[in-house]
Amino acid sequence: MRVIAYYVHHQGSGHVHRAAAIARALDTPVIGLSSRPMPAGWPGEWVVLPRDDAGTEPVDATAGGTLHWAPLHDTGLRDRTAAIGAVLARDDVRLLVADVSVEVCLLARLHGVPVAILAQPGDRTDRPHRLAYDLAARLLAPWPDERVGWPAHWLAKTVQLGALSRFDGRTPAEPDPRRVLVLWGGGGLDVTDARVRAAAAATPDRVWELAGSAPDPADPPNLHRLGWVEDVWPALERAAVVVTHAGQNALAEVAAARRPAVVVPQDRPHHEQRATAQVLDRAGLAAVAPTWPEGAEWPALLARAERLGGAGWAGWSAGDGARRAAAELDALAQPEPDLLVGPGHGSPALAGHGGASR
Repeated sequence: MRVIAYYVHHQGSGHVHRAAAIARALDTPVIGLSSRPMPAGWPGEWVVLPRDDAGTEPVDATAGGTLHWAPLHDTGLRDRTAAIGAVLARDDVRLLVADVSVEVCLLARLHGVPVAILAQPGDRTDRPHRLAYDLAARLLAPWPDERVGWPAHWLAKTVQLGALSRFDGRTPAEPDPRRVLVLWGGGGLDVTDARVRAAAAATPDRVWELAGSAPDPADPPNLHRLGWVEDVWPALERAAVVVTHAGQNALAEVAAARRPAVVVPQDRPHHEQRATAQVLDRAGLAAVAPTWPEGAEWPALLARAERLGGAGWAGWSAGDGARRAAAELDALAQPEPDLLVGPGHGSPALAGHGGASR
C-alpha cells in the first residue's frame, strides 16, 4: 500500500478547500496533516496538529533567515514536528504534498520522502522558498501557464494546473442583476467598515452582500452581512458582480462561477496578490483596483466589471484542476525513478488556457 501525506496550512480557508478537492480526486489513499479540523468529505485519515504559533514571544523564528517559522524552545513547534515526523516515518508514505510550509517540506525530504508543493505566485526567491522549491520533486502551479520569471530548474518540474476550486464542474444559475457579493474569505477584511458602507451607499440601485461579517446597525439598507458562510455557492450564483481580493482560492471560486469581478489585491508577503492582480488586469479578466475605491468610484467600476463579463475566466480555470493535480500526485506516489527528478508526468500540457503571459 502506498499513501500520500498532505500538509494543509491553517491560515484562512483556501488551503483546506483546495486540499479537499484534490484529495477526493486521488486514487492513492491520503492522510491529512493540519491544525484545522478535518473538512467535510475528506476521503482518508486526518491528523490534527498542535499549533506552533500560540506560545510566548518567538525567539529566532527564522533561524537566522534560513526558514520562515521555527521559533526556539517552542513546545507547540516541537509537538507539531513530532506528529508530522511520526507520519513521515511510516513505511507506506511515499509522497508529501505541502500547501504550504517550507519547514514541512524540509522535514519530509530529510525523512527521505519526496515532496510536491502547491506553488504560490509572487516573489519566491527568498532563501527559505529557494530551499523548498529546489528540493521539491514537483511544483504544482494553480494558475494558467504564466512565465513567472522562475529559474529554469524550477520551470522544468512545474505543472501548470489552472485555478482549481471546490465548485469546479457546477453550472451557476442566472444572477440577480442588481446584486454585488463581497467575498473576502477567512483571511480577514483589510478594509474598514466605513469604506464598505460608502461603496454600498454610493450604489443605491445595487444590493450588496458581504460574506464573513456579522450584521451592523450602522449599515445602509442595501448592505446585507451574511456572517460566516461555509458554502458561498448560493451567494455566488445570486451575484451579478463579485468584489474580492486576489487570493488564489477566492479567484478560483469566482472563476468557477464565471462571474464578473472587481479585484482589490491585499498586501500579503512576497507580493502574492499584487502579482496576481497585475496578470488579471493585463488579461482583462477583472476590473482591478489597487486599493479599495472611494464611494463615488464604485458605480463606474461595477459597470466596467460587467462589461468585461465572466466568460474570460474559462482561460483561468478550465474546471479540471483538481483532477489534474490528483493525476500528478498519484503518479508521483507510484513512481518510476525519473518521475522524481524530471519535468511533470501524469498530466497533459495545460490546454485551452488563454491567460496573458508575463
